[in-house]
Amino acid sequence: MKLPKEFYLRPDVVRIAKELLGKVLYTKFEGDTSAGIITETEAYAGETDRASHAFGGRRTARTEIMYAEGGVSYVYLCYGIHHLFNIVTNQKEVPHAVLIRAVHPVEGVSLILKRRNKSKTDKKLCAGPGTVSQGLGIKTHHNGIKLSGDEIWIEDKGIIISRSNIIKSPRIGVDYAGADALLPYRFEAEF
Repeated sequence: MKLPKEFYLRPDVVRIAKELLGKVLYTKFEGDTSAGIITETEAYAGETDRASHAFGGRRTARTEIMYAEGGVSYVYLCYGIHHLFNIVTNQKEVPHAVLIRAVHPVEGVSLILKRRNKSKTDKKLCAGPGTVSQGLGIKTHHNGIKLSGDEIWIEDKGIIISRSNIIKSPRIGVDYAGADALLPYRFEAEF
């Protein structure tokens, strides 16, 4: 069952990031479906979070989608090569987002391998936000897609990850954010 829109509209982006662990991220492009269980996320708390692209109310052509109503994709290019997939959350004009950092492939694995130029699966196949998007075929032109549609969506398959199997830590690569870099907004599921 696809996650309902209400899941994304809640105000606590950190809670949403944690609750996305164990959900299944699907893509269907040109008739090809691929999917992975979400195993790592990071929360970005908008205008008050120095690590967020929307810190201080920053609005650019790239970040404008963060101000949309929750339940849409925010995909941007990092270092000119990595397409990073985020989920916009909260109400319209509150720019919260969750970065999907890793998934465990479960459907369309041969397609994921082909996209990643790999011959066999391993723990690193979709372990990192750039490899998630590459493996699932997500590109920057998928920015702004409603997650209730048939191109990119998330399902709850009833996978339960116990609290003891969730690692909570600071986000990766946000040292520029000062004290906010130390916030425990990264969640990883031992899978």
